[in-house]
Amino acid sequence: LMPDATVIPDEIACNAAISACEKGYQWQRALAYLLEMEGRHLQPDVISYSSIISACEKCLQWEHALNALFLMQGNGVEPNLFSYSAVISACGKAEQWERALTILNEMQHSGSEPGLITHSAAVTACEKGKNWHAALSILLDIKKSGLQADVISYNAAISACEKCTEWEWALTLFADMEQCSLQPNSISFNAAISACEKGKQWARALHILCDMNNNAVTPTMISFNAAISACEQG
Repeated sequence: LMPDATVIPDEIACNAAISACEKGYQWQRALAYLLEMEGRHLQPDVISYSSIISACEKCLQWEHALNALFLMQGNGVEPNLFSYSAVISACGKAEQWERALTILNEMQHSGSEPGLITHSAAVTACEKGKNWHAALSILLDIKKSGLQADVISYNAAISACEKCTEWEWALTLFADMEQCSLQPNSISFNAAISACEKGKQWARALHILCDMNNNAVTPTMISFNAAISACEQG
């Protein structure tokens, strides 16, 4: 190697550096590399921006994730499913469900068809924002689009109903999982039992608790505590 050689990074090298920052939860460094690219008159692409958005999402920096999306669009780079999903997830983690739904609607109006991951991120955002109506609406949209909702989507919707004391809807969704050939996990069962607890439905709570063993799902402390609390309130 030549000791006095100067290596000038190109787009590929910068993208690799940004991706490494994303994997290492270094969102500030990822943004610094983006600024360096612009200073060197290099053109960031969808990989550059998506990695930065993902880094911000992982580090709970929803505003920076959103700004990166806007900057991406302003520079004429078309976001992909990964970009949109990461922004929606970032907003969801910060309980910014309204912004998450705005991004989802923008995505649909732009002609991009949200996939299951994007929809699931939106349902989760609604769950964290305690908006069960919107969670159910998105779950219905998943079915209308011909996609098969997964356990993550159902869990988020059931949890949204549980948090809003909509125990009947929570149990309806829980039953719908079986009809869709989905195997509920401990999160599904716990959310359903907690919904019964809040609805003072102790008999249903005990029935679901017993069903856990029948479905080879091991009850957790959350399961037992919610069932006991349901019995105390019933």
